[in-house]
Amino acid sequence: MPYIKQEDRKKYIELITLAEKIETVGELNFVITALCNNFLAKKDDESYENFNSVMGVLECVKQEFYRRAVSPYEDIKKSNNGDVF
Repeated sequence: MPYIKQEDRKKYIELITLAEKIETVGELNFVITALCNNFLAKKDDESYENFNSVMGVLECVKQEFYRRAVSPYEDIKKSNNGDVF
């Protein structure tokens, strides 16, 4: 998961700050895709293993985002509007 040491996070602060310029989901998709492509280009090895590793990272990011952001939001909405089950 994304829980790297605090001192290791410092080198990414500028990159994360630049992300504040993203205004649309299309731009967000572009930036994420470009990051993945640049990461893979550094590997200098088009292989199923590398593609699969990046896909695994994206899946984990998706699941962590759901767990930490979407699920609590849904719990609030369930409380406000009533459960569907």
